Amino acid sequence: MTSMNQYKLSEKVRNFISSPRKMLINGQWVNSVSGKNFNTHDPATGDVIVAVAEGDKEDINRAVAAARKAFDDGPWSSMTPTERERCMYRLADLMEQNADTLSELEALDNGKNVAIARAVDIQVAIDYIRYMAGWPSKIMGSTLPLSVPYAPGAKFLGYTLKEPVGVVGQIIPWNFPALMCAWKLGPALASGCTVVLKPAEETPLTALYIGELICEAGFPEGVVNIVPGYGHTAGAALTAHKDVDKIAFTGSTEVGKIIVKAAADTMKNVSMELGGKSPAIILPDADLSVAIPGAASAIFFNQGQVCCAGSRLFVPDSLYDQVVKGLAEVANGMKIGSGLNPENMVNPLVSQIQFDRVMGYIESGRAEGADIVAGGGRRGDKGYFVEPTILGNTNRDMKVVREEIFGPVVCVQRYKDVSEIPKLANDTIYGLGASIWTRDISNVVKIVPKIRSGSVWVNCHNVLDVAMPFGGYKQSGFGKDMGKEALDSYLETKSVCIMS
Repeated sequence: MTSMNQYKLSEKVRNFISSPRKMLINGQWVNSVSGKNFNTHDPATGDVIVAVAEGDKEDINRAVAAARKAFDDGPWSSMTPTERERCMYRLADLMEQNADTLSELEALDNGKNVAIARAVDIQVAIDYIRYMAGWPSKIMGSTLPLSVPYAPGAKFLGYTLKEPVGVVGQIIPWNFPALMCAWKLGPALASGCTVVLKPAEETPLTALYIGELICEAGFPEGVVNIVPGYGHTAGAALTAHKDVDKIAFTGSTEVGKIIVKAAADTMKNVSMELGGKSPAIILPDADLSVAIPGAASAIFFNQGQVCCAGSRLFVPDSLYDQVVKGLAEVANGMKIGSGLNPENMVNPLVSQIQFDRVMGYIESGRAEGADIVAGGGRRGDKGYFVEPTILGNTNRDMKVVREEIFGPVVCVQRYKDVSEIPKLANDTIYGLGASIWTRDISNVVKIVPKIRSGSVWVNCHNVLDVAMPFGGYKQSGFGKDMGKEALDSYLETKSVCIMS
């Protein structure tokens, strides 16, 4: 491990990264069958943090077998709903007790601001596990009055059962590692499913730490298995496995399409939360003292590595200069540096690959005629830092407007009349999020129903709540995370008919 003393890491974190991390299978921490490890890196420096066991097909086979046994024969399937609730509440309590450690690991492994990780990522993860912990005893079917015309005089009782879908393979991304872990585990466990979780290879540490807390919370062996590894090996094996009943994936649309095709061979239940190119729409009557910093936050939060980031900003001609100037002031005033310093509000991108991707898009925008209003370059010569960037006078034909950049880059477009807004907002293959900035409620009533998007925020952006479902339209996916709707993807409905 490369020395990282300059970070003044806590003792718990230092201990956690002091030796190679293993994978969790059937309640045991084990090495990979191959004996291989891969390194996870600090995005602020590029230094190695620690080696992690590299899962492959054989490790997935072991994990699925453990999950299958725990579901079919093990104590998880026979536990009462209140017993499952207690396990989940204990996990939430342990996550809360270790929140500072989780936040520090998240900042170290992902690069994000440690204070924001504590206030947003980890706190919402804790809240969501608690929210879902309340559901096992409240999942229920219904009784049905039956009329069977071809059986005159016979009496029938009809009812439905809600049953867990079974063994679930969950593949989570690197932008919100701990939060995505909770988003996926929460409804699966509440529904009575067992899980094989593959964290992103870029950011496996918080999932593995949560795995330790799952063991401490007393979950039976095999209920949650965590197998780090690469998408084309461990992820592909999980997706294709015949004993996996469902795949839940959060990530890019391109990878989502590959997973859907692979899952089709075994007709798996599939839920997908995919990419976005979300519009942020400033209307002529907007309060710019709210809209300008709000639009900046919509794209620069988490370095723009947010699936619903407000990456397409629409501004009326009459306000264009004022808005762009205000955005540039915000962008140029943001401190850039390691996320382990909470004063740094712009932190590194997650990897060299992501850094190269984002810089390539900025060069594409410049080549196609966009104005570089702010940023546009690399900061420093170590780590993966990209300046918050504003591309002005963009149009729908530019690559930067059509494709998801997943970095701190906003494309500002002009419009002349509010009547253009629905067409402009919907001019994308994606439909994950959108925001409207206005002081006139009639604008909300008129425009919101016309926007093809899973979430629409008004005078805010990226606001999520554990009770509010989140998911996309079009090529942003299907199925919901969060809210009671998240349970739907993990439950089967069985109809029962009894003739008396």
